[in-house]
Amino acid sequence: MTIATRLRFRSYAGETDVPAIVRVMNSASAADGVEEVWSEEGIRAWLAHPSEQFDPARDVVVAELGREVVATGRLEWVDTRDGRYREYRHFSSVEPSHRGRGIGTALLAELEGLCRARAAEHRSDRPQVLMSFAAAGRPSQAFLEANGYEIARWFFDMLRSTLDAIEEPPMPAGLELRPVTEDQHETIWRANREAFRDHWGGSDESLEVMQRILGDPDTDTSLWLIAWDGREVAGGIWNEIRGEENEALGVRRGWLDSVFTRRPWRRRGLAGALIGRSLALLRERGMTSAMLGVDADNPTGALGLYEAAGFEVHDRFVAVRKPMEGPPT
Repeated sequence: MTIATRLRFRSYAGETDVPAIVRVMNSASAADGVEEVWSEEGIRAWLAHPSEQFDPARDVVVAELGREVVATGRLEWVDTRDGRYREYRHFSSVEPSHRGRGIGTALLAELEGLCRARAAEHRSDRPQVLMSFAAAGRPSQAFLEANGYEIARWFFDMLRSTLDAIEEPPMPAGLELRPVTEDQHETIWRANREAFRDHWGGSDESLEVMQRILGDPDTDTSLWLIAWDGREVAGGIWNEIRGEENEALGVRRGWLDSVFTRRPWRRRGLAGALIGRSLALLRERGMTSAMLGVDADNPTGALGLYEAAGFEVHDRFVAVRKPMEGPPT
């Protein structure tokens, strides 16, 4: 009996699946040299808030050989901000000890089939495309390209290897930092989403996604730096310390998880002032390095801003696309 006939795909069965899903995702990342470690609590928070664009009961796939979970995947759809596409995105992980047996190919076919089925349910005047992400130069990129995907965009993880010699430029006149309170969450979320409206790609901007972020145990809003201009959010940085990830990697690293400035307040030095203060805050919390992710072609010049603040490219990732009407894998 071949692997293909023994492999069984099923839907997400609830929280009992979380430990196996996290095991597969983390072991796959480690094997690929990707410095990303998920916690069970973080995945539970992410899966606890379904939205129109991602519902775990419908959009998470678990692959089993016998009673062993050997792979997992999920899908979601987004409309790109430039109005060009409706993307059906899929993400997958295969347990390294089971690679090279056709499981990744079977899982890709399963996810693409589900994406096509979801697209058939939708009415959209946009071209529908398949999309995924891969660590650049790793087997996942070559695998997706061999299955008809082409690079659409590059992204970098950038590292500041020390938190020494931090510069803290002055805040722009008229702006102030205030502690984040619960009644501000939705206002901050909507300001963040608005700030990214001219960026590449798209995202699920529903309040359910906000709840996923706030429900993650690594989210500590006392680390967020939000700049206000009266009653308006001008910009901010959602800083984060990922406890389990740091322990697994043997680092003391903080993340500048979302750096944003709304249009009316750009070109005034706000982002640089917030970055300096974020680095100092992370140092105060015991961190010795900092990381952030950036679109390599970011239209606001973020790459140069981060390099000026002492960050260097640490890892590279690609977004890849394939026409929806292309042949099945």
